[in-house]
Amino acid sequence: MIPIELEAEKKEILKRYKHLLKVSKLKDNKDKKLIRKAFDTALEAHKDMRRKTGEPYIYHPIEVARIVAEEIGLGATSIVCALLHDTVEDTDMTLDDVKRMFGPKAEKIIDGLTKISGVVDHNVSLQAENFRKILLTLSDDVRVILIKLADRLHNMRTLESMRRDKQLKIASETLYLFAPLAHRLGLYSIKSELEDLSLKYTEPEIYEEITSKLKKTKAVRTRFVNQFSLPIQKALQEQGFNFEIKARTKSIHSIFDKIKNKHVSFEEIYDIFAIRIIVDSAPEREKADCWNIYSIVTDFYQPSPDRLRDWISTPRANGYESLHTTVMSPTGKWVEVQIRSQRMDEIAEKGYAAHWKYKEGGEESNFDTWINKIRELLENPESNAIDFLDDFKLNLFAEEIFVFTPQGDVKSLPVGATALDFAFEIHSQVGERCIGAKVNTKLVPLSHVLNSGDQVEIITSRKQKPNESWLDYVITGKAKSKIRSALKEDKKRIAVDGKATLEKKLKKLKIPFTNDIIKDLLSFYRLPSPLELYYKIAINKVKLGKLDEVTYEGSKLVWNKPEQKINTSKQFEEALRSKGQADEMLVIGEDMEHFDYKISPCCNPIPGDEVFGFITISDGIKIHKTNCPNAVQLLSNYAYRVVKARWTSQEQIAFLAGIKVTGIDDVGIVNNITKLISMELNVNMRSISFDSNDGIFEGTIMVFVHDTRHLTDLIKKLKNVNGVINISRIDTA
Repeated sequence: MIPIELEAEKKEILKRYKHLLKVSKLKDNKDKKLIRKAFDTALEAHKDMRRKTGEPYIYHPIEVARIVAEEIGLGATSIVCALLHDTVEDTDMTLDDVKRMFGPKAEKIIDGLTKISGVVDHNVSLQAENFRKILLTLSDDVRVILIKLADRLHNMRTLESMRRDKQLKIASETLYLFAPLAHRLGLYSIKSELEDLSLKYTEPEIYEEITSKLKKTKAVRTRFVNQFSLPIQKALQEQGFNFEIKARTKSIHSIFDKIKNKHVSFEEIYDIFAIRIIVDSAPEREKADCWNIYSIVTDFYQPSPDRLRDWISTPRANGYESLHTTVMSPTGKWVEVQIRSQRMDEIAEKGYAAHWKYKEGGEESNFDTWINKIRELLENPESNAIDFLDDFKLNLFAEEIFVFTPQGDVKSLPVGATALDFAFEIHSQVGERCIGAKVNTKLVPLSHVLNSGDQVEIITSRKQKPNESWLDYVITGKAKSKIRSALKEDKKRIAVDGKATLEKKLKKLKIPFTNDIIKDLLSFYRLPSPLELYYKIAINKVKLGKLDEVTYEGSKLVWNKPEQKINTSKQFEEALRSKGQADEMLVIGEDMEHFDYKISPCCNPIPGDEVFGFITISDGIKIHKTNCPNAVQLLSNYAYRVVKARWTSQEQIAFLAGIKVTGIDDVGIVNNITKLISMELNVNMRSISFDSNDGIFEGTIMVFVHDTRHLTDLIKKLKNVNGVINISRIDTA
């Protein structure tokens, strides 16, 4: 590299480091020296490395440390660990070096941030194992996750330089786990940015469309906000409040969610922005001041009674406090108004870090309660990392309800929680012995879904024990993991008999009881673990009579009927191994000799859609759209089973696609739509269903098209039919 460029890079590195020191606002010289030492160490360790963008690698740790200091608000130890977070994973530095130079605390945090390496069993998701490792540190030190979020945020901000398949994998992981985590830790601005950046790569066209519409409507919004807040501003000044009024625009991802879930257009979303009133109050005056401001706002504008949210009296689990109301403006638009104190606002923006700043005299807050719940969930972590993640995710994004015990204590549970969830929330033993419940003095079954404000009394019996069907009744991670571990203990007890039966049978056949023999049996009976084998023998699901047809040759079992031994998991592993070696593109529509693939019914992709292949255990390769409802989960947990795929030009083949049509019911409208599809456009229909209600019709049409261009053309022409208001593509029939 040209010396001038190197010199410019050195200056830029120094400039970024100085900016980091400035935003970290450290007073103690000892801390500054420690950060300088960490910076020098990271600079030396990464000196020959470059990022995919071509810039020096050290930019990344400096930027992560800046996010940790400025955007999350953490202190010196976290900044040191952020600077060093990739050293153990990517350079020759070891955890012992970190411990020697920076102490055991830093070593522990960096260990939590270092990915698991080495070859793992092909049936195990390395991604899920890594997520699990990060989550298990949550009960020890939350800083690990906060630094990981800062690392992910910077990676998302610089994702443009990555390959398309990598972009999809990283964006999906972000949506699956990191954005919900940021939400639960109260980091709202980081959560919104992570979601928006993920949408930029998973749905680029939609992202661009919403962004440009927000830009176009910005001036109108600003004018509206100024007019709306003027009378409130005057009244608050007259009353002597020290306050600030801000306008907060809804994040791009939230707008996309609303369009998708509520089936509305961008123009129809009434809460694209909210007015936020932040008041400077003494702690003991906060609640009264917020309600006074609410009273002033509603003097000017009529509130919607069912849109009042009081998170000051009952804060959210992550510590979020605010008073939300929706009022009608003079122009006939609903406007959301959020009222909070400066302390509440800082906790809402900085989440966890601000929470500690304001915590008084060791009193336990909602946030501590949540961390304690997580600790319980982590006490006996589910051995299957994917199940563990699913259980954990249940506790991240759920809205809450508040339920009372017979003594009047309040318990918060996610929306949709059942009487059985409540029993496990009280104590795992109460949950395991629960036979029913009384909700508001009425007897209800275990599966009864609770509502906010219910008073619940649990009925127990010593004879009761958990069974498999209980997993269908519960939604909280705590209940699921406790039921699973109870079932596992039960299984272990029963499996002891099965093991004894197998030992007896093998002894009779003069076959030794060794690990290799057990492996052969697992392969023959297609079972995942010895525990499963012994358990199934004990409950007579596995018949040992088949062992009479076996011969023992040179420490191996040989079946006399080899055709029985079809091992799908072996073929599955083979497919994964060849995928790893070849990393070739699966071309859909070519000669299908090499790969057996199917179009996935969950999203019905058609040529022109961006797709990927997913290697299933027993059903060949399934083709999914990159924005399929299941894509985020598949790309987050099983990226090692994903193959790149593209279409060939297939004018001859027709693919099934679904269209949803809504409009104003009129005589002959269905006839006009079907005539246009089949006669003018020459498209075959597989099925059509229309439903009319109070002058509005809704219809679903399944049509055969060649590709996305063909479908887009069809949708465009249908929009011109008189009476059609909205038309969109749907994934499934």
